This record gives sequence, structure tokens and C-alpha cells, in this order.
Amino acid sequence: MYSINRIKSMEVIDVSNGRKIGFVADLKIDIFNYRILSIIIPIQGSGWFNKQDVLEIPWEQIFKVGEDVLLVNGYKEGLVNSI
Repeated sequence: MYSINRIKSMEVIDVSNGRKIGFVADLKIDIFNYRILSIIIPIQGSGWFNKQDVLEIPWEQIFKVGEDVLLVNGYKEGLVNSI
């Protein structure tokens, strides 16, 4: 079992190309069905006064949850949102 705080401190890596994507900043959770819908990762390079761009990866694309890393199997580029 993992706590939400522990998941939020994990690094995300794409196993298809070995690229580091970033660290989990937040989670989208379905509170009625008790499940994680997606993870939110901030994108580096956002300015102080700009909206922060984030990458949202659906939980179904998580390949493996390790001790301190989440492995993603080929996430789709284009899932960038602004908050």
C-alpha cells in the first residue's frame, strides 16, 4: 500500500524510451469509486506570472509502481493542460 504523499514524491519515467518525465505533483481521484484517475506532473520552464503547464497521464498508462518511481509505458504527448 502507498500513501498519497508517497506517490506525490515519486519520479515518473517512460519505459519505452527511458526518458525522465518529472515528479508527481498531484492526483485526480474518483472519490465515489475509490480509484486514481490520473497523475499530474508540472512541466519545467513555466514563468512566475504565467499559468503553469502540467502533463496529465491517465492511471491506465502506469506500467509499474516501484519503491520511489512510477514507470509509464509510452505516454501520449498532447496531454498538456494549464492550471
